[in-house]
Amino acid sequence: MNRRSWIKLAVLVGYLAFIATSAATGFSPGKQIGSNFIYFWADLIKVLPFAFVLIGLFEVWVDRQTVERHLGAESGAGGYLWAIVLSGITVGGVFVAFPVAHSLHKKGAALGVIFTYIGASAVCRIPMNLFELSFMGPKFTAIRLAVSLPLVILSSAMLGRYLEKQNYQIQGG
Repeated sequence: MNRRSWIKLAVLVGYLAFIATSAATGFSPGKQIGSNFIYFWADLIKVLPFAFVLIGLFEVWVDRQTVERHLGAESGAGGYLWAIVLSGITVGGVFVAFPVAHSLHKKGAALGVIFTYIGASAVCRIPMNLFELSFMGPKFTAIRLAVSLPLVILSSAMLGRYLEKQNYQIQGG
């Protein structure tokens, strides 16, 4: 094992020792951290396997030319619109958004469109909007989306152009 692997292992062992010691001594913050870890781990186990199956199917069924046409560098404003639509129907939050974004990158989507997808997946998922709508009301939700989405698109487009001018390459893509 290299040095980096040893450090990761030491951090993991230290974390587990802290949780076990907290449970044994009744240290409330440590017990809460352990409880939160189990809760989030259970959420991941419920979502990720299905998400990865769907991403695998996307990899096989959707060809590169289709992604490049609708989400690529030449897609224009339509690419950003498709990214928002795709992010709206994505379930699972960032657990799913980042693997989908990686898949889109491998299929030829433009960086700005990928950034829009990631940003919009945090802003406009349909289940989240319905929940917000029921508690905060339609006016709040409409104002939030009207302010958030243009800012997501603008910042994504600017960042994408900047990185493309710098010939930036996403690692692992």
